[in-house]
Amino acid sequence: MSPASVDRRRVLLLALLLAALPAATIRAQLQHFPHASLTIVTASDRYKFAVEVATTPAQLEQGLMFRRHLAANAGMIFDFGTPQMATMWMKNTLIPLDMLFVDAKGRIVNIHQRAVPGSLEPLGATAPVRAVIELNGGTAARLAIKPGDRVLFPIFGDTQ
Repeated sequence: MSPASVDRRRVLLLALLLAALPAATIRAQLQHFPHASLTIVTASDRYKFAVEVATTPAQLEQGLMFRRHLAANAGMIFDFGTPQMATMWMKNTLIPLDMLFVDAKGRIVNIHQRAVPGSLEPLGATAPVRAVIELNGGTAARLAIKPGDRVLFPIFGDTQ
């Protein structure tokens, strides 16, 4: 093998390693989330969801980023601890999501349906909220979840 072809192989190998580094770094830094169950009570029914719970700054920042799939009855709840004018975005989020903005009493204040994957557009609450629930895009419409519906979860004083 000529010295030139050895150098080309080394450069190619180095380029491949550097290309893989950001993905490996991201995977190593991904947050782990506790799991819980929550119920959404609509005018006509009750729906249970298995959710991951985001409470730490790193968990709140990551959310459902980098996920390629979310089970039909799954989601994530972002607990801000105290009511605030929350805004969310879809940076690095690969699947469309419905965002339910929920006040301190567990009432859904507003819903943003089918948020666009990868969008940096800020999506916000119309009033102070304690939490945001993210579900698969289209879930709110499919289950007729609307503002005013109630979320049963311990942070809202409910044990279900």
